[in-house]
Amino acid sequence: MAQTEDPRRAGPEPPFPKQAQPAPGRESEMEPHPDYGEETYEGTAKLRDKVALVTGADSGIGRAVALAFAREGADVLVSYLSEDDDAAETVRVVEDAGRKAVAVPGDIGDEEHCKALVERAVDELGRLDILVNNAATQGVHESITEIPSEEIERVFRTNVLSFFWLSRAAIPHLEPGSSIINTTSIQAYDPSPTLIHYAATKGAISTFTKALAKELVEQGIRVNAVAPGPVWTPLIAMSFEPEEVAEFGQDNPLGRPAQPAELAPAYVFLASDEARFVVGEVIGVTGGLLLPS
Repeated sequence: MAQTEDPRRAGPEPPFPKQAQPAPGRESEMEPHPDYGEETYEGTAKLRDKVALVTGADSGIGRAVALAFAREGADVLVSYLSEDDDAAETVRVVEDAGRKAVAVPGDIGDEEHCKALVERAVDELGRLDILVNNAATQGVHESITEIPSEEIERVFRTNVLSFFWLSRAAIPHLEPGSSIINTTSIQAYDPSPTLIHYAATKGAISTFTKALAKELVEQGIRVNAVAPGPVWTPLIAMSFEPEEVAEFGQDNPLGRPAQPAELAPAYVFLASDEARFVVGEVIGVTGGLLLPS
């Protein structure tokens, strides 16, 4: 029997080079570059001729999902904040897969922009079948007393309110068989005190997912979520001190962080007809950090 690859050795392991970036962070400046699946992901037409809107699709998990969706046959609206060079790379890999890509910069913490994203997807790609609420921001503080009020509000607007606004705008366009997939986190279940506002938003997303799933199931629209553990993305390089970045993920049971490419298959599954009986679930992709049963 052929042996499978040891998951402990399937990606770069800490220590990484010490590094730091200003917000919002760029994948092109990370060392090592995250693996988003360009050399490895092979599609099997699970999403043929679907249209997906993916937020935070310029880098990290969002880029890996956009690539995987395209190789499964979907066109993709690439939503991102301002990282034009990273977004251009996502557009390139989507188009290299033979699919259409529309890149739209802007702040999803603004309700009108969220509405405009859905309108662009429908107008330029012809329909909308899959919404992936993925973009997020965070900040690290030793105490709740140190977090500026404007930062708390920004984290909640980006990480939670945008999910409401995008979902509300998308639902009228979603037909039975469509899917909304939200990115929550292990932080929703095992929160770090230094990430208290981020963790609180991820707990809200898990609850939002289950409640919305109950509402939309009768319309044939499935709502689910993915809960990543530590993942090597620009969010890490922009959030932590260089010494912490160098050691990121080493305390995970697998001894390393996930690469974005290791998250994408969960999103493909939830978007595909293979998950037609999966509703209101949170799938953990955590490397051994167990979600509560």
